[in-house]
Amino acid sequence: MRNPVSMSRDHLHSTRRPAGTAGLPAGAAGPPDGDAGTPFLDLLARDAPAEAYEQPVLLARAEGRPADRIAALERAKLLALRVRAELEGRRRREAELSALFETAHDLAGLRDVDAVLQAIVQRARSLLGTDVAYLSLNDPARGDTYMRVTEGSVAARFQQLRLGMGEGLGGLVAQTARPYVTDDYFKDDRFRHTLTIDTGVRDEGLVAILGVPLMLGPHVIGVLFAADRRARVFEREQIALLGSFAALAAAAIDTANLLTETRSALADLERANEIIRDRSAVIERASDVHDRLAELVLRGGGVHDVAAAVSQVLADTVEFTETGDAPAGAVEASRAEGHAVPHGADWIAAVAAGGELLGALVLRGHPGLDPVDQRTFERAAMVTSLLLLARRSAADAEQRVRGELLDDLLDARDRDPRLLRDRASRLHADLDAVHVVLAARLGGPAADAEHEAAARRRLGAAASHLAATRHGLAAARDGGTVLLLPLGPGDTATDVARRAARHLGTAVHEPVTVGASAPVADLLARPEAVAAAYAEGRRCLDALHLLGRCGDGAAAEDFGFLGLLLGGERDVTGFVERTIGPVAAYDERRGTQLLRTLDAYFACGMSPARTKDDLHVHVNTVAQRLDRVARLLGADWQEPARALEIQLALRLHRLAAPARH
Repeated sequence: MRNPVSMSRDHLHSTRRPAGTAGLPAGAAGPPDGDAGTPFLDLLARDAPAEAYEQPVLLARAEGRPADRIAALERAKLLALRVRAELEGRRRREAELSALFETAHDLAGLRDVDAVLQAIVQRARSLLGTDVAYLSLNDPARGDTYMRVTEGSVAARFQQLRLGMGEGLGGLVAQTARPYVTDDYFKDDRFRHTLTIDTGVRDEGLVAILGVPLMLGPHVIGVLFAADRRARVFEREQIALLGSFAALAAAAIDTANLLTETRSALADLERANEIIRDRSAVIERASDVHDRLAELVLRGGGVHDVAAAVSQVLADTVEFTETGDAPAGAVEASRAEGHAVPHGADWIAAVAAGGELLGALVLRGHPGLDPVDQRTFERAAMVTSLLLLARRSAADAEQRVRGELLDDLLDARDRDPRLLRDRASRLHADLDAVHVVLAARLGGPAADAEHEAAARRRLGAAASHLAATRHGLAAARDGGTVLLLPLGPGDTATDVARRAARHLGTAVHEPVTVGASAPVADLLARPEAVAAAYAEGRRCLDALHLLGRCGDGAAAEDFGFLGLLLGGERDVTGFVERTIGPVAAYDERRGTQLLRTLDAYFACGMSPARTKDDLHVHVNTVAQRLDRVARLLGADWQEPARALEIQLALRLHRLAAPARH
């Protein structure tokens, strides 16, 4: 909203200058016979400087106006200057009140006390028109006052000053709780000069300084300053204005202190509430875990169910690990003491039954464990040992059943498929799915017969466990173990073999070598398929041992024609089928000549141009046939290794052709 003075000024600006004033200097008198106050009203309207008000009087004298006219102009000038001073004072007070209002508004929405204090110092400097403004706060612990906020300062040493009580002008204000002003700091002996303070003031180049106290009740908490780098007399109104800003600064600091104390009190209350909640939560967790463990035992849960339940109660990860996977020293210490023990950032609880160590529970990333939570963790380890003993007896029985079923698939090919499917279904095995047959054997030489027998027992148990978890079958055979595992989505026979080798080797604590057959489908429709796949897996296993890859896993497809050379039995038909079977089947179904084209292509040095001459066909026909081969065998069929295997398979296929016919 515009103030009345501004509106009056705008109105006066808009009026036409009286006739006859053309050629007069700015601020000159109007018509000789006009009102003596008219030119001064024009000056007021234009907010002219004070010296411009002399022009109408000087012009009247120069023109020889009558004395009464000049006297009237003098009186009008004095009145106009008085009005001008009054307007200036009102504008200044309006600006001061506006600044105080804005500062009070900032204080009401106080979020950052430093930002509010900086705004106070900036506005004080602006309204008083000084070179520098700054604010210091008292330090009760050190008994002095220090710079907190500066505006317009350029000297680093000045910005870091600390003033003892009674030292310098600021120290005197802080000590006496009264405002002090000096026109020339270095010539004023009312306060005690020190080398440190005088050096800082000299670095800043200050001369005139005004300081007013920041009061909280009867106590001085700091000083607000305004200073110039030249001699200056600060008026009473300016001292009062700086005092008003000081009061607002003190209120800001007091508000900030109250907020800090309130936050601290709230934080203390929150911590107390957290302690109470934690105690209650611990008791509730103990009751909860008791109920959960009892329910797990009653409904036949497993060790991983126990670990999951305790993880939820303790709000951290609890895992069951086999004996070889847990830190041996910590597990032995836990078994000897009968309690959980810390191990780095984890806790270990041995799972034992009698003198046998069955594994361990590991609480991850929980270096500090409440006594109640520790007892909960130990109780979970005890329940786990009971479940393991119960599971062991059930697993032994299931192992026998799974082994008998796999033996029947390998040996008794005349069994009723429906009965085999029903038996597999009770074991949660799906014989209609695609499977891989694995032959597994301990990888290294045994230290003695007893050790080898124990290792074989562990291998049989681990294989049965793996088969049970993967919905497959396992049985002991030929000094090792045979497994029938379903092929998962995206898996290859090689993937299954390598995972099985790692899993079994970890469980047995010795290298276990695993050979895999190619994927087998329609097990029940082709009774001989399981036995043939097992023979293929054994040949792959033999090849791994001959190559010195003990402890590894691989499938027949990984060796190509090398499997023919390294295997104990030469599975020529299987190699040809794996290598070029899709092309031969396509020729047989469609009556095409892809195999003949492949023969000619390799015989002609893999040149399509020479191949078309050998076959007496167009080169486009050769290209189309080779594209079909690529779709059947894969885009890499011309890579050197694949090309060598394909050529060998073609040769074997030609050699076997008379026998087929």
